[in-house]
Amino acid sequence: MTAASETVVEPRQWLRGDGVLAAAMVMVAVQLVWKFDLVRRTYFRQDDFTFIARGLENDLTWDYLMRAEYGHLMPGPFGVHWAMGRLGVYNDVLMHVITIVLMGAAALALLRLLFLLYGSRPAILIPFAFYLLTPMTISSLSWWAVVIETLPFQVALPMALAAHVLYVRTRRLRHALAAAGWTVFAMVFFVKAPFIPVLAFVITAGWLGGVRKWQWPAWALYATIVAGYAAILFPAVFTSVQLTNDTVQPSLPPLAVAAAFAWRLFSGSLVASSLGGPWRWHPIGDDYAIAATPDAAVWAGLGVAALVVALTIRFRRRAWLAWLMLLGYFLPADVVPVMIGRIEQLGPDLGGFELRYIAPTASLLAVVVALAFIPREGERPLRIVWIPLAAVFAAGSIWSITQYTRLPLGENVKSYIETGRVALRRAPADLVVLDTHVPAKVVYPIFFYDYALASKVLGPIAARPVTWVRQLDGPLRNLMTFDERGRLRPVNIEGLTVPPGTACRPIGSAPERFRLPLPLPQGTWTVQVSYLNPRPARLTVGLGAGSADAETGKDLGWTYATVKGGGQELTIRSPDGARPCVGEIRVGVPMPAKTGTPIPLQPVTP
Repeated sequence: MTAASETVVEPRQWLRGDGVLAAAMVMVAVQLVWKFDLVRRTYFRQDDFTFIARGLENDLTWDYLMRAEYGHLMPGPFGVHWAMGRLGVYNDVLMHVITIVLMGAAALALLRLLFLLYGSRPAILIPFAFYLLTPMTISSLSWWAVVIETLPFQVALPMALAAHVLYVRTRRLRHALAAAGWTVFAMVFFVKAPFIPVLAFVITAGWLGGVRKWQWPAWALYATIVAGYAAILFPAVFTSVQLTNDTVQPSLPPLAVAAAFAWRLFSGSLVASSLGGPWRWHPIGDDYAIAATPDAAVWAGLGVAALVVALTIRFRRRAWLAWLMLLGYFLPADVVPVMIGRIEQLGPDLGGFELRYIAPTASLLAVVVALAFIPREGERPLRIVWIPLAAVFAAGSIWSITQYTRLPLGENVKSYIETGRVALRRAPADLVVLDTHVPAKVVYPIFFYDYALASKVLGPIAARPVTWVRQLDGPLRNLMTFDERGRLRPVNIEGLTVPPGTACRPIGSAPERFRLPLPLPQGTWTVQVSYLNPRPARLTVGLGAGSADAETGKDLGWTYATVKGGGQELTIRSPDGARPCVGEIRVGVPMPAKTGTPIPLQPVTP
């Protein structure tokens, strides 16, 4: 006898106010209150800033939305980032509200599916509690770009499966259309959505009375959707230009790397977090962490998982199919996309312990737990298995999540952004900012290139127009740059100094030579020249084989030239014959001055 024949649940029955539903609602509320304490402390991080900046640079066009980001087609997230940039730019309150709403919606969607499959049986609270409590999803909640990809998928997956269950039970095509609609919704947000019809097929075959000929309109509809998605995805994957100014060339990593990654993601992430792990975390900066599952815990978890799978297969007629469905999803949906796209850059150790790669699998795993554990007619309860297992899982989950919440999370990054906001508001109206990379804790330059520049990260929140310069050339007034804490400071050239003589040195059309205290290696150097001129003039500054022109103003001031060269001798000449007079010369690298008054005096505390 199938689950379909055991329990027939009307579409709206799950909303009735029975005790199981009331308990489930309390569980959802407790989960949201508990995790809100974590969510409210998160902030934008890393590629969040890049996506918002790109949204501000683009109109809401098809080309913008359909750009594949390292193999991911995600018009939904791109649309949300586009809107976020126009709703306060870094509006973390809106981000937190969306996150909590999606978390609640995902929980209710799963509850609906469980209720449709099993009715208001108290047993459904076990897989439901698993989903609410598992640490599998916790790290993804601290990264906005991951939230807006994965949580809509966690809403759509059970909703699509629930609609399909209703279609099989009622034969009403409108439920198949609803399942297709939810699948399309998932595709708009997440690349793993095409696997939803496959899961529907397996559940139909194993628990809904089997696949029947009369269902072919639904399967044809699902297949058409997947084919259409593939027709859009693959051209976008191969033609979208990435931040590296090239297109993606998908390729499989070496077999040893692929095997190591798959094993670590399975044993150290999926299995461990399914049992309440990882128990320890490895921080990646202040605001994120990956799993750091101890080796002993990995092997113990594998042993417990093997025992649980064996017992459920022994005492549940379809448990083998449930676990096989999970494994059949995990390999192509969780492992392969990362293996093709990023694993050679991340390495199997770093990538294998990234829980965000398996966070969306939590809702499916909850369904698998229900299918493998909840008894059907003629099967006895497995309390001897699930009671101690649930106790271990609950204790481990609470411990793991508590450990994660001890991270500073978004505190330091928010301090940098809000300090920069205040600095730009209080700075002089004719401010010139040397555009440098923000600290790696905010955006990693090695991954995001020019999108890690202060003009991209802080420019969108400037209250008035700001002049940004990538290098120093000519006389610049009110020149400042951002320090590591988001404050504006005057620019200082750190390196070598040629002190002025007793009087300034006149410069003619022939090169005047200045001996540097030490030789400079070949590179790009900033030269700062003080001058006292009767009228504006132009200088040609030489360093080794390189030279650059610099304009000077009238009277006393500074001018800058950026020169590619090296050596121990600097030359300066005035090709226009204006006879400027120069004093102190500095050669080196522009940095925030360690002295002087920063704007603001102290960083903003969130």
